Amino acid sequence: MPEKCKRCRDDSSFDIAFTMAFQPIVDVVEGRIWGYEALVRGLAGEGAGTILSQVTAQNRYTFDQACRVKAIELAGAMMPQGSKAKLSINFMPNAVYEPKACIRASLGAAARVKFDPKRLMFEFTENEKIADTAHVQNIIEAYKQMGFTTALDDFGAGYAGLGLLAEFQPDVIKLDMELIRGIATSLARQVIIRHLVEMAKELGVIVLAEGVETQAELLSLRAAGIALVQGYLFAKPELEMFRTEDELPFLGELRC
Repeated sequence: MPEKCKRCRDDSSFDIAFTMAFQPIVDVVEGRIWGYEALVRGLAGEGAGTILSQVTAQNRYTFDQACRVKAIELAGAMMPQGSKAKLSINFMPNAVYEPKACIRASLGAAARVKFDPKRLMFEFTENEKIADTAHVQNIIEAYKQMGFTTALDDFGAGYAGLGLLAEFQPDVIKLDMELIRGIATSLARQVIIRHLVEMAKELGVIVLAEGVETQAELLSLRAAGIALVQGYLFAKPELEMFRTEDELPFLGELRC
């Protein structure tokens, strides 16, 4: 048995208490909630850093598995009835030794709570050091074959974004908020994002803008051709809560 797999089996529970907050991802063209991102939090709402600072090389694998299961279980129990929205889960590529083996706990959780696994989206970030690009490519291809959506998070936050996009073509790239902030008054940002959207379209990749806080930012992103957005303009991440479309006032304005 591979060592990483053995470690997961020997230490099947993550002994640091945590839960999830959920933030809606909005399709501003169709005026609907497209998905929800699951974000790790402490039980009293402590930020992700409080939990992530306790993740080590020894418990990384069990933490990754526990996060997936917790997010899926909460979605199955609490996502609005009849919703077809995706559930977006961050994962650590370095915590996946073999995609089909390491997905079993997620699929088991989905089966228990009757959550369609085809609605799962798995995000990896360009901020995590990726030493083995072939390994990540294998994960992305395997997840696509299993019907999951894949996403590259924090695109544009580091130095490896374009290089990673050249190596992998996930279904979605999520533009980092640093690219979004100030776009309404920055010609440079407008040009960069417009060309990123055009490039992504040629590659068959969807662009999602995160960290959107103002209507001016939203208008600039729409002008660039972006339909999927996420940010405080619509809703903050909320502990163990899934906002409905009727609870997002600004979304209602887009439908008018």
